[in-house]
Amino acid sequence: MKRFILSAIIICIAAGLTAFTIHTKKRAVRYNRLNNELNGVPYLIVDKSDYELQVYDDDGWYATYPVVFGSKTLEDKMMEGDRKTPEGTFKIVSKRPHEKWGKIMLIDYPTKTDYEKFKQRKTKGVIPKSAKIGGGIGIHGTWPRDDMAVDYFQNWTNGCVSLKREEMDELYDMIPIGTRVTIQR
Repeated sequence: MKRFILSAIIICIAAGLTAFTIHTKKRAVRYNRLNNELNGVPYLIVDKSDYELQVYDDDGWYATYPVVFGSKTLEDKMMEGDRKTPEGTFKIVSKRPHEKWGKIMLIDYPTKTDYEKFKQRKTKGVIPKSAKIGGGIGIHGTWPRDDMAVDYFQNWTNGCVSLKREEMDELYDMIPIGTRVTIQR
């Protein structure tokens, strides 16, 4: 893989290209720059409808990673146990190795806005009065040897965002605690 990446970089340099793609099986990670250095403060945009996590910094778009989620409906999280991925603006609150998924970056769900949406849904009867809001949402890798779940758009999490393990390792190394994360549909 390293030899392939080096070849892709050399070809891009020779062709004078600034953006390049590294193909991994069926779906590809796309990079806007040849170096791995982020400039300034990074932020993430997760687009559920496109199954993508995009990395931006002070210079603009940096990279795009293919991802999967929880529920196939791609709707906003309503309550604990619905397997839906929440929508809104969050921040990375912790990072750590994970025994099942390699690495995980937890987000600050639920936020004040999430509590307000949750309360309104209860009041309107959209969710049961006994429902709980849930928590423990993060960005993490796949199960060992299960990267194909991302290739085949298999939404398998309990509401988290999942990348291939190797790509999660790369993202984990470049994204600091406190990074803003916007999840949208």
